[in-house]
Amino acid sequence: MPHTTQLYQHVPETRWPIVYSPRYNITFMGLEKLHPFDAGKWGKVISFLKEEKLLSDGMLVEAREASDEDLLVVHTRRYLNELKFLFERVEGISRATIVDLDAHQGNGHERDFMGDKRVYIMDVYNRHIYPGDRFAKQAIRRKVELEWGTEDDEYLDKVERNLQKALQEHLPDVVVYNAGTDILEGDRLGGLSISPQGIVKRDELVFRVVRGRQVPILMVTSGGYQKRTARIIADSILNLYSLGLIGSESPSVSAQNSDTPLLPPEVP
Repeated sequence: MPHTTQLYQHVPETRWPIVYSPRYNITFMGLEKLHPFDAGKWGKVISFLKEEKLLSDGMLVEAREASDEDLLVVHTRRYLNELKFLFERVEGISRATIVDLDAHQGNGHERDFMGDKRVYIMDVYNRHIYPGDRFAKQAIRRKVELEWGTEDDEYLDKVERNLQKALQEHLPDVVVYNAGTDILEGDRLGGLSISPQGIVKRDELVFRVVRGRQVPILMVTSGGYQKRTARIIADSILNLYSLGLIGSESPSVSAQNSDTPLLPPEVP
């Protein structure tokens, strides 16, 4: 009997490569406001982009969640527990690079892909904060450990130099970019001192370097424990769009640094 599914959908070319659902925003009778993480951050980012006339509801892509029945058509339960769908489900993907720029060590994906030579992990993090997972560090192919209070110039230089080297060592079919904003100055959990403009510039240089090598990139927004991070993420997306680095038909770009001004120097 054929398996029926609601998982797949046609995505018109008029849609942007931005995946969002209102379900991403977590509420629990107001108790979410007591948590240091802004559980409504992604909804705020989308609202800011709508205010700037960059997006409308009809331009977004809302992913559908695969059911167990969907996944078990082609995978065993044991395989699903390993969380390694990328190489089996996406045609043409045999090598991937994870660029993890969240302030914390990415020990979750490092443990997931421990010993998997198809996945190259570059991790830039505050060496003094959670989780300090020494076992997981064995999976990092390019490790950049930062000190308390690292600022823009040092940070951006280390990110760019190491990203260039990472792509020279392992040219992937796709880059998964963890664009954490907990590196922002004043974030008590991140412990770094990167300015809002530094975060915008960081995302720009990652996209320039990766797209300059004609490699597709998927950016996910993760850590960030201050209310102002939503505005910064929105400003970064606006900057990437203004430079032609994202969009429905983004042109080929040079991997060289750009002298194009960033957004206004004061980010609300």
